[in-house]
Amino acid sequence: MLAAGCAVGLGNVWRFPYVVGANGGAAFLLVYFAFLALFGIPVLLAELSVGRGGQAGIGAAMRKLGGKWWGRIGVIMFSGNLLLMIYYTDVSGWLLIFTKDYAVTGGVISHKELILDSGACVTGMLCAVVAATAVCALGIKNGVERITKWMMVSLLGLISILAVKSLMLPGAAQGLQFYLRPDWTKLAAAPGKVVLDAMGQAFFTLSVGVGAMTIFGSYIEKRESLMKEALWITAIDTFVAFMAGLIIFPACATYGVDVASGPGLIFEALPKVFSAMPAGRFWGFFFFLFLSLAALTTVIAVFECIIGGVLDVIGRHRHFVTVGVGLVVAILSLPCVYCERVAEMEDLIFSKFFLPVGGFMLALFVSWRIGWGWDAFRAEASAGNGISLPVWMRPLFRYFVPAMILAVLIAGLK
Repeated sequence: MLAAGCAVGLGNVWRFPYVVGANGGAAFLLVYFAFLALFGIPVLLAELSVGRGGQAGIGAAMRKLGGKWWGRIGVIMFSGNLLLMIYYTDVSGWLLIFTKDYAVTGGVISHKELILDSGACVTGMLCAVVAATAVCALGIKNGVERITKWMMVSLLGLISILAVKSLMLPGAAQGLQFYLRPDWTKLAAAPGKVVLDAMGQAFFTLSVGVGAMTIFGSYIEKRESLMKEALWITAIDTFVAFMAGLIIFPACATYGVDVASGPGLIFEALPKVFSAMPAGRFWGFFFFLFLSLAALTTVIAVFECIIGGVLDVIGRHRHFVTVGVGLVVAILSLPCVYCERVAEMEDLIFSKFFLPVGGFMLALFVSWRIGWGWDAFRAEASAGNGISLPVWMRPLFRYFVPAMILAVLIAGLK
């Protein structure tokens, strides 16, 4: 559940709906599911296996299993977690402010007004950072695992209630048609963009490619099959993303909101839905509470990943490291607060470069002798009760995943 909390976040409930909306709905959804199966699950499995095999975060684990050169690659990949947090905490702060606003005043502030209020944005960002720091300071068992578990249970309950409410709206059928009935014209018009967005979303939604999942692999006992764990994490993550679509697209169709509104879909378009909806203040509060929980589970989990990576180097003083990580993230997040363009650039670099390149290197690492090697990887992934990694999947890791990632990256540069 902790690893699923790392995967479930803004990628599912903020990024997924607007990427689906911008790329034509159901046709993009099918391409995305294909990438999730062909790239997302294999790279997730690789990260979990490297973590359990090396009993450390991505940098130390790759160095232990593959040597110093791979250790340096792991450190570069690991830096992507910090890049993610210095704009992710800013967006998480927006969600906390919207949640508070709906609870107190009924949601009168607009997103444009909010981003111009740097004081409020700094406060929201600091609340997200302090919350994650406090939870991680309590330790893995008493803090991160226990609190993330209850946050995830609450999140799943809220999303189910909101989806039922949205499907009862008068325009639900029209929204579902866009979401679930493929229209291939958008894909045919810009296949390179659609494919690149689908691959980026598959990596982003599972938080793979930067070693975020590696530290959680090191926490999983040998009696559990990592293939089984990877499938469960992917299933929970996909369920939340799919349900987010069931909430958003019927609501947008009912109240005439453009689903291709881009990143502002959640913050600018949906508040219009709640303002027109009966008991909109009530539903708006629960919707943004759901988004806040999703964001904070990821912030806490990635904080734990960063803390674990630092502890791999210095070996002790968890509380000191935890506070230090919180301070560094808070300071580095300030440019995103004062310049939205910085956050957009960081999101682009993270989703279109760090994640796919990291996935490419991991596929090579676990399937070729220059790295950890297929036999050692397969033995680790298959150990324990559950599903074993099939032998026939070796060419998928060794050739298909790296080749396709490379092809899509090149296509995206054109």
